[in-house]
Parts: sequence; structure tokens; C-alpha cells
Amino acid sequence: MRLPAKATTACLGLVIAVTWASVSTGCRRAESRPKAARHYPLRVVCTTGMVADMVKNIGGRHVAVRAMMGPGVDPHLYKASPRDVRMLTSADVVFYNGLHLEGRLSDLLEKLNRWKPAYAVSDGLKHSDPASLRHMPGTEGVYDPHVWFNVALWARCAEYAAERLAALDPERADDYRRNAEDYVAKLKALDEECRKRLAEIPKERRVLITAHDAFGYFGDAYDVEVHGLQGLSTIAEADLGGVNEIIDLLVTRRIKAVFVESSVPIKNIRALVEGCAARGHKVTIGGELYSDALGPEGTPEATYLGMVEHNLRTIVEALK
Repeated sequence: MRLPAKATTACLGLVIAVTWASVSTGCRRAESRPKAARHYPLRVVCTTGMVADMVKNIGGRHVAVRAMMGPGVDPHLYKASPRDVRMLTSADVVFYNGLHLEGRLSDLLEKLNRWKPAYAVSDGLKHSDPASLRHMPGTEGVYDPHVWFNVALWARCAEYAAERLAALDPERADDYRRNAEDYVAKLKALDEECRKRLAEIPKERRVLITAHDAFGYFGDAYDVEVHGLQGLSTIAEADLGGVNEIIDLLVTRRIKAVFVESSVPIKNIRALVEGCAARGHKVTIGGELYSDALGPEGTPEATYLGMVEHNLRTIVEALK
């Protein structure tokens, strides 16, 4: 029998509370130096595909990684299920994005860290270099969570994750750090490729319009003007005034392409295309971008590197 959403959430909270109580009788609260792992390879649970792919590259044969959210899943709207509870409670360590990307899961993940190693990969930036994060105007301590779209920042998140794995499993610390060095080198090469390819687009055409505001870090890092129909979270709906503002921008500046996202419905982007057509300006859908999720299993886009390369190629071909 399928439970209603409210009932599922209530059951989830109850299971977590019972599990927490049972482990706390024999375990102290998680400290800065985590306990030794109980399994080999390490049982690692990650929330998003981007985080899972990072940990796979760093952990190699020493980790067995499972992702809670698959291709096309919107983390802003994700609701935990009983299956997720089983995954979380059986894990040796949990990695997640943080900065409230996981929306309704955020409180649960923070509480989980009281009795099990659970790390937000973005904490490597939040605690040591908060100026590198995009602070939301008019808010206190609220940041844009989409850090992976600045490849150089994602490399620093990978270094942070490697240190957490090394602390958890010191016998294999050298392997984690060596794997992280190799992975970070690939990320730095990709970062340079992004700068080079996007610079090929004339400045006046270097305008990225997407379904929601996921590409702010991308725009800041690679000098691209970015506009999203919805806010940072897809929970917010695009309002008519915002749609009309984007249509005005497209028509006035003769921008020829807009982009859909794999994890966001296409309806608002279609409204832009139709609105521009009504005003005599042809706009095409330049392609599908991966924003909050990776691509399907078995495709190059199922990896972080492949996802960024796909997005880069799609944007350059449509706008150049």
C-alpha cells in the first residue's frame, strides 16, 4: 500500500528517531574524529548523482557508493522514502551537497550527523572560504547551493570529501588522497576548457536562459550572463511578470536560444518561445542541460565530467 506523502514523512521521522535511540545507547555522539568503519568496502550513501560520482572517483575500490536520487530527480522537491531510511541507517558514511540543496531532507541530514558520519561536501567552502559562495541578497547565511557549476569550486569540494574519507578510514588515506589528486587534475583541465570554449561566444550572445536559476556559479566563473525563470529552488513558481521580463530581454537583445533542464518541466520554457513568436522574434530551444541531476545510467552524462562537457557543448553550439 502506498502511503500519502504526510504519512511517509511521519513514518520516516519515527524510524529515524527509533534508530537514533537504539544506536545512542551504545555509541557516543559523532565527534570531530569519526569512528573506524565497520565494513569493507565502505558503505557510502550520497544524495545526488554529482556527489556520488565524486566519491566514487575518490574512493575507488575502497567504497561501495549508492545514490539516493537518480537521473532526472529534482533534489529541491525530493521526499525521503522508507527505502532511503534503510540506505541511510546501513551506511558507514553519508555525503550530501548541503547549502539546503536537498530541501526537505536538510534537517534530517544534519540530525543524522549526531550519530553517524554525515558530511556536506560544500562545508569545505562554507567554513574555510564563505566568500567563494554566492550569498543570496537580503538573506543572512543563505547561499546558492549549485556550487558544482563552478568546476574549480567543485574540485575544492572533492578535496574536502577526500579528507573526510581519509579520517574515517586512515589505513587507506594515501589512496584517497592520491585518487583525489588525479580527479582534481581532471577537474582543473575541464575548468580551463570551459573558459576557453565559452570565450568563443561573442560577449553580446553569451546569455544563458534556463528553467530555474541553477547556473549562477557557472555565469560568475565563465563570464556568462544567466537568467532563470524560477528561483534557486524549483519550489518557487515562475510568475507571469518574470516570464514577460525574460521575453522582453530575448526580443530586445535578439537572443536566439533558450534551454530546458532534465529535472525541470519544459512548460515555462515553451511559454518563452511562444511569447517571443507572438512578438515576431524566433527563439529555439537550444537543447537540454543537466542542472540538478546527472544523465541516464550508461551514458557519458551519467558522470560529472561528462555532464559538464555535455552542457558546455550544448551551450556553445546553440549560442555561438
